[in-house]
Amino acid sequence: MAISSPKNIRKKASYCFYADLLGRKTIIMNALNSKTFTDQPQGNGDLQEPITIVTVCDNDYTLLLAALLKSIEINLKKQQRINLYVVGDGVSEKNKRKLLKSVNPAIFSLTWLNIEESIPEGAHIPLDHSTFPKTVYVRLFIPYFVDQGIDKVLYLDVDMIVVEDISKLWQIDIGDKIVAGVVDRAELIGNRWSGIANYAELNIARDTKLFNSGLIVLKPKEWREREIAAKVVKCTEENAQYAVFADQYGLNVVLANQWFELDSKWNCFATLDEKNPYIIHFIGTKPIYKSYNANEAYKEEFYKYLRLTEWRNHKPISDYYRILKKFNNKVGKKVKSFFKLEAAN
Repeated sequence: MAISSPKNIRKKASYCFYADLLGRKTIIMNALNSKTFTDQPQGNGDLQEPITIVTVCDNDYTLLLAALLKSIEINLKKQQRINLYVVGDGVSEKNKRKLLKSVNPAIFSLTWLNIEESIPEGAHIPLDHSTFPKTVYVRLFIPYFVDQGIDKVLYLDVDMIVVEDISKLWQIDIGDKIVAGVVDRAELIGNRWSGIANYAELNIARDTKLFNSGLIVLKPKEWREREIAAKVVKCTEENAQYAVFADQYGLNVVLANQWFELDSKWNCFATLDEKNPYIIHFIGTKPIYKSYNANEAYKEEFYKYLRLTEWRNHKPISDYYRILKKFNNKVGKKVKSFFKLEAAN
């Protein structure tokens, strides 16, 4: 499958206005017609190479994104620009503006894309048997919608907070590997709970390590050259009944034994009790819900950053809607899969 980069993902703003926020100039653009929000840092200090970060967010999780960005901002030790790409799934104009008011424009340059813009021509999202939304597959296409000249990209799930200087992660040399990540909770591909159930059929050793796709550092040029996205999509479609963890299944099959292992502190799951995590990953139930039952200290850390944003007054809510969304994700995929089979017949 040939994949080409989408065109004109950054359209010129139809209008913008300036607002004074805590003594900083914030540029707020019409996100319907404009995809990029930028401002120039003050002063003439030497700047490091910009860090390129990509994440995916829907409207309900915009407050998670706000906490993530604020945590990055607060813990960044040196003045350094961050080029942030956000693939939004139905994010409202109101929430986009709240997000912009929540972050320092001297640090972040923000580019909004929608789902359609993030998927290159000739590509598509596979149907699996998981409860994860289709947006998780967006990370496969990162090398096709970011600036084509960059050598490295950091992908972060939106349900994270960064409590260490993110530039330290950015500076890690991953050698000749295309991607870097942290070992998943399942640890090994042969894990019955969330590993690769058909590993033997795929000629992968049972004790092969499994990485969590919630945080990855990748080399976009090599990714494109080796057509990793197309291979992962093909693998997932051919083994859909085994892909219970969506894109993570295909990534670990295609890149088995070909990834660089990062310190586990860079993707510390909220179910753990690590005393000095670098990035906290709120897998499962998020701290914005009343039913959150993971590490309480991590939840307090999350709200410490959230209180510095436009969502400062948020209180945990019922997760009835979260459960309903997962149910709809599962049913929706089954319905599409059924009609796909009917069309084939």
